[in-house]
Amino acid sequence: MTEDAIIIGGGFAGLSAAMQLARARRRITILDTGLPRNRFAARSHGFLAQDGRPGGDILADARRQLAAYETVTFRDAPAERLEGERDAFFVVAGDGARIDARRVLLATGFEDQLPDIPGLAERWGKTVLHCPYCHGYEVGGGAVGVLARTSDAARFAAVVADWGDVTLFTNAVPEPDEKDLAVLEARNVKLRPGRVTAVADGPGGMLAVETGPGIPTLVKALFVSPEARVRSDIPRDRGLELKQTPIGNILKTDDTGQTSLPGLYAAGDIALGAANIALASANGVKTAVFLHHSLIWS
Repeated sequence: MTEDAIIIGGGFAGLSAAMQLARARRRITILDTGLPRNRFAARSHGFLAQDGRPGGDILADARRQLAAYETVTFRDAPAERLEGERDAFFVVAGDGARIDARRVLLATGFEDQLPDIPGLAERWGKTVLHCPYCHGYEVGGGAVGVLARTSDAARFAAVVADWGDVTLFTNAVPEPDEKDLAVLEARNVKLRPGRVTAVADGPGGMLAVETGPGIPTLVKALFVSPEARVRSDIPRDRGLELKQTPIGNILKTDDTGQTSLPGLYAAGDIALGAANIALASANGVKTAVFLHHSLIWS
């Protein structure tokens, strides 16, 4: 039997999209590996009525609710390959199944690529953080750091200054220009030049950021914008158009969420770039509505 849609990715965007299509009584299959991008964080924040809950618990509730719709099928497997075209797609799943569908929605999210600095990856989601809106309030003010990865670091540091006393570690990235320096000065952001060589646990629960010989800088948390890479080979295999952003390449979509391949849609982080679970969920809803309309007006 041909599905109306296959949703590749069971995170916040994918499940939000699935809910709209399920409620339209459309037959859908959701492929999911159970590895959401925010799995490294103990709790999610800033999501209305869910503040402070573990992200995994929210997703588990969503899966239980979707399972009550008789047109929804879950497969706990990755999508290995996408073949075909609009109205005649098929996906080969990691468990060997072939699933036919009229439409496909990619919601695989990103895999975050952190700078290769000793001690950074082990603390990701704990004291090394990416989103001040998601975790800045819980840091509780005081000394915080921002690790530069691109020339946009000055803008990021100026924003983070609403959550603490910021030190911007330039980390061998070109230092801010005069205009940015003026904003950083007004925001009381301090600059620490030199390449960051390691991060380690410091006294009193602080994080010690080392920039070569001498005393390390102590901060309560270190914010970094990692490079984001799409967690699927399908965009490359199908030659989808990409769009460059400061955090990495995302999929180029039109206003309806459709990619450069007709009938293939994208939602969530891979279509938005920098996002959180509220934005990813909203984008999943929007894209699913347009996908549903395309099934009618094809």
